[in-house]
Amino acid sequence: MAVLGKIRALGPVALISVIGLALFAFVFSTGSGTVTDVFKADEFNQSRVAVVNGIEMDRTDFMQKVDNLEKQNRGSRSSIQAMNSIWNSELRKLVLQSEYEKIGLQIEREMMRDFLKTNLAAFEDFQNENGDFDESKLNQFILNLKEISPETMELQGSLVNYQSWNNFEDNIGKLGIEEIYYKLIEAGINTALFEGEEDYFNSNDVVDFKYVKIPFTNVADSEIKVSKSEVNNYISENKSNYSSDPSRDLIFVQFEEKPSELDKLESKTTITELLEDKEEYDFDSQKNITFQGFKNTKNNEEFLNINSAIKFFDSYVFKSSLSKSIADKIYELNPGEVYGPYSEDGFIKATKLIDTKFIADSAKVRHILIPYLGSFRSGPNVTKSKDQAKKTADSIFRVLSRSRGKFNSLLSLSSDEVSNENDGVIEFAYIDGFAPEFRDFSFEKRVGSIDVVETDFGFHIIEILSQGKKQKAVKVGNLALKVEPSERTQDSIYNVASKFEIAVSEDNFRDYSKENNIKVNPVNNIGELDENIPMLGQQRSIVRWAYDENTETGDIKRFSLQNGGYVIAMLTSINDQGMMSYEKSSITALPKVKNQKKAEKIIKNISSSNLDEIASQNNVEVQTALSVNLNNPVISGVGNEPSVVGYAMGVSKDVTSSAIIGNSGVFYIYVTDRRKASSLENYQNMINMISSTRSTSVRTKSYTALKDKADIEDFRSTFY
Repeated sequence: MAVLGKIRALGPVALISVIGLALFAFVFSTGSGTVTDVFKADEFNQSRVAVVNGIEMDRTDFMQKVDNLEKQNRGSRSSIQAMNSIWNSELRKLVLQSEYEKIGLQIEREMMRDFLKTNLAAFEDFQNENGDFDESKLNQFILNLKEISPETMELQGSLVNYQSWNNFEDNIGKLGIEEIYYKLIEAGINTALFEGEEDYFNSNDVVDFKYVKIPFTNVADSEIKVSKSEVNNYISENKSNYSSDPSRDLIFVQFEEKPSELDKLESKTTITELLEDKEEYDFDSQKNITFQGFKNTKNNEEFLNINSAIKFFDSYVFKSSLSKSIADKIYELNPGEVYGPYSEDGFIKATKLIDTKFIADSAKVRHILIPYLGSFRSGPNVTKSKDQAKKTADSIFRVLSRSRGKFNSLLSLSSDEVSNENDGVIEFAYIDGFAPEFRDFSFEKRVGSIDVVETDFGFHIIEILSQGKKQKAVKVGNLALKVEPSERTQDSIYNVASKFEIAVSEDNFRDYSKENNIKVNPVNNIGELDENIPMLGQQRSIVRWAYDENTETGDIKRFSLQNGGYVIAMLTSINDQGMMSYEKSSITALPKVKNQKKAEKIIKNISSSNLDEIASQNNVEVQTALSVNLNNPVISGVGNEPSVVGYAMGVSKDVTSSAIIGNSGVFYIYVTDRRKASSLENYQNMINMISSTRSTSVRTKSYTALKDKADIEDFRSTFY
């Protein structure tokens, strides 16, 4: 079984130069690198990731960009997340490129020069003595780059070579031509006079009415019978609401590798043994040598760093920093005493009280920071050596020792811009993450003390202004072992998972799980390029299996989890692109059909045309809606009811309406007043507002429309 365990373990144009600077930094920071090996295999010899309106998306270039983005994000994004980000960017380029080709829109040389001038006007390297953009300097720079290629030159703090410059020009050009394209669309979008006039009256014509609302809930679901054909008819009449992309559904059971009670007991025994002294025979001296345990050792740091999963923390903590379950017990100990073993957060622990002292819980200080070349977070303008910084700090200290009143006049020498805005003052708690030397001085010295303190940030001249209330703090050592499942436990879990895998089939998966008290977890609507499975996290292998051309409904497969344990999954549904299945569509369609039938039943039982009588017959009240308009068809206390408000705007006054089926029930209304707004001489304000609203969304909506109509062949799942 040990061998089995080891085997399994293998198992647009920018109008300000800032955009140019930002883009410049992005393009030149990506560099080059090796494409991440995330594709399945290369036997497909597929040279394209997609074909968009007949334009190929090159696989090698695509994967290179994904790899560069992953490196930029330093692991904060998964391969799939990086891939999807690059996909959205590259897809946009090709969709728009196909449109540029249709209308003959292309970048000419002079246009490209204008793009570059707009984006590089702030670069000092391309300015003349008057600070104006000098195209000859740009031309010379590009020529120099070409001659020394592939070597680099420095520009605005970035290293540039001829290839990266071409990449930069390419991105500037794409943004520029995209801006021109969208400007052409915007120029073709106009707002007619009648639209402005209509919008004005829809907002300012108002109506008052009384109404009775009979909620759908007045009719019990049990009184309504809905056939499957009726639901299907509703779905057919509302196809746009029930279409879907390809997806997969599956169910799975999980076998987690958790430590057994025996594993916990063995860890507890180990901790207990480490607490006590032990004797071992030394063959060199031929004597028994006593090795001190955690209880008696004086070198707590060395002992814990050798024997504990939690290393020694050489500082004091307040009671609030300890776990509530053990805080009182630790505070009751005398120095040298040990509490434990005990279980906490997956560890078996024994905690030793090493020392106690009374410390202020907070401090208020002011400081001046003098950094040196190489100190932590020192800026590019820092040129002082460490010795020079120390001499400056000592000089400031001598001045302040004689006259504290000169502190603010010396703040200009401090590099801490944040505290400088508050006269150099910092207030912080003992447990906050400050440099130990800074913290110790601020809390262990008396109020009024001032001195030079060195930290990784440089030399601080610190003056203690005040300290908070003193309270007991403790220094503790935690001897801890992480409780892990033993090889014995791993083998047992492997056997249980194997037995389950052998025993189940498409017909008995759920029943067998229920009989053995194993939870079945359903997962629906898994996309082809998804990577996360609910409750399991990143499980790209399961998604790939579900979409494999050889995987059929009812197939079952076991997967090893990265952090230990197994998942046994069964594919339950293959959902092709098109209409949703009846089971999924009926979730929202069935209530709609039920409400329609409830409305018919409610209307059938209404014989009166008097609101009070209708209300009395249905145990509801007559209510009033005031100053309602078409642009905001909300009835106070009811919600959005456009059908009701629209009816109210057109029905005659002083007449009870016929039944109106709304969103939340059946309505009967009686219009008491209708006030039409006075006409305006000019509706330009309304026209301007409509135009502004359209302008802000034209880019997003036009691209979305182009993408929806595009012919896209997506081969990403072949490689990812």
